[in-house]
Amino acid sequence: MANRERERRAYAAETKVSTESSRAEIERTLRSYKADGFGYAEDGVKVSIFFRMASRHIRLNLTMPEREQPAFTEYRRGSMTFRRADSEIDKHWLQACRQRWRVLALMVRAKLEAVEAGVTTVEDEFLASTMMPDGATVGESVKRQIDEAYRLGGMPRPLMITGSGR
Repeated sequence: MANRERERRAYAAETKVSTESSRAEIERTLRSYKADGFGYAEDGVKVSIFFRMASRHIRLNLTMPEREQPAFTEYRRGSMTFRRADSEIDKHWLQACRQRWRVLALMVRAKLEAVEAGVTTVEDEFLASTMMPDGATVGESVKRQIDEAYRLGGMPRPLMITGSGR
């Protein structure tokens, strides 16, 4: 590189692959690595992919961008800020949605390739996303306990995953 730093672009920032195609690709990838029980749910900006693998129920969460974020609704010219037309807002927002789905597809494939190569295990790669009997993931359960430990300035007794949703 010369004197200029190379501009880094976010992965799939300009993808043309639809969110539906990425979701279908994720399902095909999961099935090719022996996952089953595939499902998909959407609730506002929260999207979840469900599947079963290695006798575990797994939920991957994907937070979608909100359409009304300034990154989509506004643009600047000099020191002035302007609101984009609705069609332009939709264009920028849909691009961000497509990009996030491509990142999720890449992440799923990378995790499963690492498992297939023996670098790691399904349990280790998807531990935080493994669903507990109460419907929370291990990651969601442990995050609450970690927050509590930092708030208290020490380890709560006992620091363990419980099905009580505490």
